[in-house]
Amino acid sequence: MISSRKKLILKAIVEEFVRTNEPVGSKDLVTTERFGLNNVSSATIRNDMMELEKEGLITKTHLSSGRVPSEEGYRVYVKEILNDRDNHKKAKFPMIDEIFERAEISREEAIKESMALVTNLTNYASIVMGTSGYLSKIKKLQFVKLSESHGVILMVTDHGYVESKKIVIPDNIEMRDMEKVVALLDETLHNCPIHDIERVIRERLNEENIHSYMNYYDELIGALVKTFTEMAKDKYFLAGQSNILNQPEFQDVNKVQEMLQAIERREIFKTVNASDNGITIRIGSDNTIKAMENCTMISVPYEISDDDFGVIAILGPTRMEYQKVIPLLEYIAKNIKKVM
Repeated sequence: MISSRKKLILKAIVEEFVRTNEPVGSKDLVTTERFGLNNVSSATIRNDMMELEKEGLITKTHLSSGRVPSEEGYRVYVKEILNDRDNHKKAKFPMIDEIFERAEISREEAIKESMALVTNLTNYASIVMGTSGYLSKIKKLQFVKLSESHGVILMVTDHGYVESKKIVIPDNIEMRDMEKVVALLDETLHNCPIHDIERVIRERLNEENIHSYMNYYDELIGALVKTFTEMAKDKYFLAGQSNILNQPEFQDVNKVQEMLQAIERREIFKTVNASDNGITIRIGSDNTIKAMENCTMISVPYEISDDDFGVIAILGPTRMEYQKVIPLLEYIAKNIKKVM
């Protein structure tokens, strides 16, 4: 636990860095009235900043004596925002209300239009995933041999989708071993949401006697993940992806190329948490995609019925306006069910 004053200093550093993209010094905190630190001496603030740095919540840049938030600093900051539920409940967004209160608007139109508005308001990318495809649960996996070197994996979901993926079997893999791996996946992934397959499989790796298949296992899972993502290609809405590339964090050409490839291959959807357990915030290294190491993905589920839900998400830099985005997404998700 950190003291109330240090929380206030961390909050000020995060919000000032988000606003300016410049390291924040003690003088900035003392001279800016909105931070509420006017009655605290520069020496006290410097000492607190040194403590925050020791605790790994802020870091000192090479080019300035100022500090910037670390990933862990953002996480602590976000937890404080999420704990402030009373202010979230009081938040009003008239432009969102106007969209959802239109008499003739459909639910899908309302969601897309509201998220497009979020993109314009925040300058981040917005994502909507519907209630099928990526959110389906796996009911059956089966391997069908086509030849000595080719086969097809069939997948049946709870929404009635039947998908297939043709795969090439490496020379060092026996056909019977491939059949065993797919049979194991069938058992392991039964009733598993498609978006959650990687986590479930990784958790089971140490529980099952499959180490002899590991060389091909990652390749197989990669093929499956790609297949599952392709299932959702007509079930998502993505807007404002160019906004990400305009952020200062993506001025490096290599970073731009990596992000473009992640978007083109739909890899970014792997980091969208589509569970019904509430808001998920993945900051920096929490994301499994290298191209997103400087990004934050905020996902909020929306409910249509007791067993039917989708997810809305915002993708932006770790230097994100969390205090603005979080209540906005939660407000939209809460209102989606009102539209028939």
